[in-house]
Amino acid sequence: MPRARGEKVGTGALRPGPALIFMLALGGCMGTDGPGVSKFGFGAGMRPDQVPGPQLQQAGAERRSAIVDDLVSRRSMLPTSGPYAEVARAVTEANAGVARAELRVARLKAEAKAKNWLPKIGPRVSLTDLGAVAASMLIEQAIFDGGARKAERAWAAADVEVAAATLSADANTRVLEGLSHYIRAQRAREQAVLSQQAVARMAEYERIITIRADGGMADRSEQGVIQQKTLELRSQLSTDRFTAEQAMAELNAMASRPLDGLSGLQPLPRDPGAPEPVSVVKTRAEATRSLAEADMARAGYTPGLSATATIDKDDGLTSGLTLGLQNSLGLGTGAEIAAINMTGDVVDRRIARSAEEANRRIVALQHEIATLEARQAEGAMVLAETEATLQMFTEQFKVGRRPLMELVGMSETYSGLARNQAGLKYEIALKRLEIARDRGVLVNGTEL
Repeated sequence: MPRARGEKVGTGALRPGPALIFMLALGGCMGTDGPGVSKFGFGAGMRPDQVPGPQLQQAGAERRSAIVDDLVSRRSMLPTSGPYAEVARAVTEANAGVARAELRVARLKAEAKAKNWLPKIGPRVSLTDLGAVAASMLIEQAIFDGGARKAERAWAAADVEVAAATLSADANTRVLEGLSHYIRAQRAREQAVLSQQAVARMAEYERIITIRADGGMADRSEQGVIQQKTLELRSQLSTDRFTAEQAMAELNAMASRPLDGLSGLQPLPRDPGAPEPVSVVKTRAEATRSLAEADMARAGYTPGLSATATIDKDDGLTSGLTLGLQNSLGLGTGAEIAAINMTGDVVDRRIARSAEEANRRIVALQHEIATLEARQAEGAMVLAETEATLQMFTEQFKVGRRPLMELVGMSETYSGLARNQAGLKYEIALKRLEIARDRGVLVNGTEL
């Protein structure tokens, strides 16, 4: 009777048979620790429910990482209604969604890697010495790989976290860009109103000096000075109007619908000091991905054991075990492994540097806001005093106690102070929005 495959041969060696290979390949199913984890320790940590990263499925159907949970739980600091909400909604709807597509790709890759503990099967075609083509089916199951497949799953999961942080940063940056256009348009509109008032006052002074110059009561040089100032104010008015139109045009270009009917500012809350800036969150995710990549490289220097089975139409089932290293060993292997082991220190330093840069930027913005608010408070008092002085000069000019050129100079001073004072609240709003962008709270995390 012919011997079955896997039985002892004359030399006393034991050739692994199909039953043995099947038991080794799927040994986790024979143990007590679940699929892919045998009671002898082979394939430890290869269960799909031990995947260390998120899959971002709707309604929390699958596990999420702490990073993704943090991003999803963030709430927008913008008012729920009003011009800010309209701008944010319109520019978000028109987003091309590149970062969102990249996140979907990362999720699909992570889903594929989550099943890398399962056996692989594929066709194999070879050409024999006689010129015949031999086709077979190869089944391979890694039994021990030094943690390479676990590191692959960790890398894919961390890649999802990086893509999620990128999506959050992209969405918040886009909303900030849209709101910046809107605020710039509102500032230009208000300053255009002030410029229009200044032009009207200067035009009245020009009318008066023209009458006096024609009657020989004033010097023509004074008339020329006032006419020049009027032209400068008209030019400033045209610039303000053009700036407002340009800003709204840029906003409408990136929005899903026209937003010309919006107007006004809304109060924004002060920075509460939380949550952690998105840039730091992304750096942490990239650090996790780098560590997983280092684990994959380290596993290449660890012996791996895999079981294979080949099925063809002639010989039936042929099975065996394969033991080997993915990377060859050499004189520089020690240095390579030492470099891999330094990855943890490198990523820690990257996280510390990212946190420092983000915090320094936020502190600088907070200081600028405090300075602008102080200037706003002081400027309001100075502007009120200047306005009272202008009114007093006007009354004195009417009764002949104040020359016209002094009134013109005071009016010019008041117009400049009014323009600067009007622009401060818009600068403060932009600084607050920049802090909110850095913290990732311009968009609700559930809407990403």
